[in-house]
Formats: sequence, C-alpha cells, structure tokens
Amino acid sequence: MERRILKNCTISGFADEIDGSVDKQIALLNNLGISWLEFRSGNGIGVADYTIEQALALRKQFEENNIRVSALGSPIGKIGIGDDMEVCIKRLAHIAELAEVFETKYIRMFSFYIPEEKNHAHYRDEVLRRTEQMVKLAASKNLVLLHENEKGIYGDVADRCLDLMKNFYGDNYKCTFDFANFVQCGQDTLEAYEMLSPYIEYVHVKDALFKTGEVVPGGMGDGNLKEIFEKLDAKGYEGFLSLEPHLTDFAGLKDLEPDAKKRGRTDGEVAFEQAYRALTKVLG
Repeated sequence: MERRILKNCTISGFADEIDGSVDKQIALLNNLGISWLEFRSGNGIGVADYTIEQALALRKQFEENNIRVSALGSPIGKIGIGDDMEVCIKRLAHIAELAEVFETKYIRMFSFYIPEEKNHAHYRDEVLRRTEQMVKLAASKNLVLLHENEKGIYGDVADRCLDLMKNFYGDNYKCTFDFANFVQCGQDTLEAYEMLSPYIEYVHVKDALFKTGEVVPGGMGDGNLKEIFEKLDAKGYEGFLSLEPHLTDFAGLKDLEPDAKKRGRTDGEVAFEQAYRALTKVLG
C-alpha cells in the first residue's frame, strides 16, 4: 500500500535489535521488504571493532541479499567529556574507512556525556573543540557526521543541539532527529522540530512516554510522530527513516544505555516487525 506521507523516504533500521546474528537480521529485513539497515553491530561485533577484512566480507553478504547500509551507527562521541580524545579520533578514522567499505557517507555520532548535576555551559568550549576535530576529519574524507540527541550528552535537548548546528552545520555535520530521546529528556518534540528543522538530515524512529520514559512503538507515545512527519513531508524531506525499536532487552543494550531499564522482552524479531508496522500505520 502506498504511503500517504513521506512517500519518497526510505525505511532503514538498526537490525541488531532483530537478533545478534547477521543471517537473522537479513532474513527479517528481506521478509519485510526493507532493503537498508543502519549498521551498528552484527555477529557479536560492534561496528567500530570490525576489521576492514570483516567489513568486506559483510558487505558481500549484504550485496548478495540486496541489503545496503544507510549509515554506520557508530558510538563516536558517546564517551565522557574528560575521556581521551586521541582514542576517539583514531576510532573515527577507522570508522571512516569502514564507511568507504560499506559505501555510505553517513556516520552517527554524539557530543559527549556531561557529568550529572553539572552545568552544561561549563563544558561547552571543550565540546566545541572536540567536535571541530571530528568534523575536520569527516571533511577530509567527504563524510557526513550525523549528531544524535542522546540522553545525557551535551546535545540532548533542542537548544544545545541548535548550538552545535549553528557552529558546525554544513556538508560534513548534520542533525539526526530522535523522538524518544527528546521525550526522555523532557523536551517537547514539536518545539525541538521547529528549532532544528533546517538541519535535519536523518530521522530515528522510536517513541516514548513522558510520564515513565518507556519506549513504545512509533505513534503510541508523546513524540508527536505523525505531526512531525507531516511537517517533514511538507518541506520535502526525502531521507531515511531509521527504525530503532528499543522494545526488547537485545544484546548490547547495556553498552548503549548503561542505565536502561529491563524491558522484559527478548523477542527481537517480533518487536522489530511491530515497530515496522507501527511506522507504516503512522505514515498512512
């Protein structure tokens, strides 16, 4: 059935939430008719830890199954503001090589965890200094860093995301809009959209509830997905809609969210399909 809105957008997703096995990831993507994934991990290895040889083999497997990589779901910048930046840059340089192997220009990234109960403004200059280093590396490789509004980092709410965009937005630094992460930070997503609309290059599809912070299928929470999708449609957005269900206790969740609450579900294939069906319903 043809979508009512965002007809020219491409659905992708974090297939490691289906299963740790790449074979199982590919099988469900093929069954759902999804031909793209945002590669974060597979076969027990996080994307940043793949060797070039392993990546070449994986690309061949994807090609044989008509799957392409929309972005690398890297962990770059998901470290403390005081952690070693030299290590971070070396990892980014390697991920840039992997992006070439997987034939994607997009690398997901973050803007550093700020100590709890600390004033974000105190760390602003260091965040900008570190981000500038990353953007320069991306520019040297003709790649695009996609900043995600993760909970607890400098750019977790709209005004600080806007600060980053005003400083770095361009060919090599753009915005990923994540509904659930904003909700979990107490940020109204419609307000965030109005502030960040000119900078949005990529969209993560997950929803959440203000009251509990619980992640729910798209359209079932407080993320205003339908209203924002309609706004994106009106402005001619034709990018990726990347499913990130976060409905189960999938392998690697604790590495992504150390304080994540147990979902009580391990049925990744069922949950991913549930998230996909919810998205298609919102899209009409």
